[in-house]
Amino acid sequence: MSQPFSPLNRRHFLRRAGLATGSIAALASSAGLVSAVQPAQAQLVPLDVDLLNFALNLEYLEAEFYVRGLTGQGLEAQGIDVTGQGTLGSVIVKANSRVQFRVPWVREFLAEITADEVQHVRFIRETIKSLGGTPIARPELDLLNSFNAIAQLAGIGSSFDPFENEVNFILAAENFETVGVTAYRGAAPLLTNKTVISGSAGILAVEAYHSAILRLLEVEFGFYPQKVTEISDRLAALRTALTADPAVVDQGVLVNDQPNLVPTNANALAFARTPRQVLNIDYGAINASKGGFFPKGVNGIVP
Repeated sequence: MSQPFSPLNRRHFLRRAGLATGSIAALASSAGLVSAVQPAQAQLVPLDVDLLNFALNLEYLEAEFYVRGLTGQGLEAQGIDVTGQGTLGSVIVKANSRVQFRVPWVREFLAEITADEVQHVRFIRETIKSLGGTPIARPELDLLNSFNAIAQLAGIGSSFDPFENEVNFILAAENFETVGVTAYRGAAPLLTNKTVISGSAGILAVEAYHSAILRLLEVEFGFYPQKVTEISDRLAALRTALTADPAVVDQGVLVNDQPNLVPTNANALAFARTPRQVLNIDYGAINASKGGFFPKGVNGIVP
């Protein structure tokens, strides 16, 4: 994973990717999209709050991963409250986790995604409070040993350091975003409160934007070295195996040597995962109660 790769020219990348100015502008407003859905006072719906708190576990994980890779510090340094119901945990991560980006514009892309994920944590906490619920505390997170275990399960080596370089960081980030898209889609039929449904739809859209950008970067970096797309495929296969559902088959970023940037089912819909299936991936084992990214389990009630 530490093999050198050729820096890409931004203009060349945008020309090949076909990213229009309007698309970039839409992504740039993603944080505003979510924050614009203002929580409204409403009757407390226990299942909706449970689902929001379950999602908050995942958003804590994503946000901590991103801010530590971009800044070397955690959510508290961003002014985000991580206290609440359940046991407040620490974050297990390598010293000096700040990624040394070799391509400046790639860092710009990741910085925007990082800002979105931090805002998701803030937004979900505020929404839970507006519904009369109590946000969960950040559970203990492992951003070190978990990746080594994933590398072994996926057959990509004995260890994997997502903070070693921008390519590794992109691979790890896409894994989180892809799971996030399927988690929000899986929760959609269970929601009843309009405020929660609207906010959840906004977050799902942003997670999908993120995933598509990261998958596009994987295809581009897949040639520097070629191994990148192979690792992405192995991670997709691992997610499929841990989901243990024939209806949910994660797809790699290349199919028959052609880009596959949008993984969908036969109806061109995003796949859906239940909370249990999401935990299978995050715990690194089917029907486990803890492990992987959450060494002591998640906080709150699992819907």
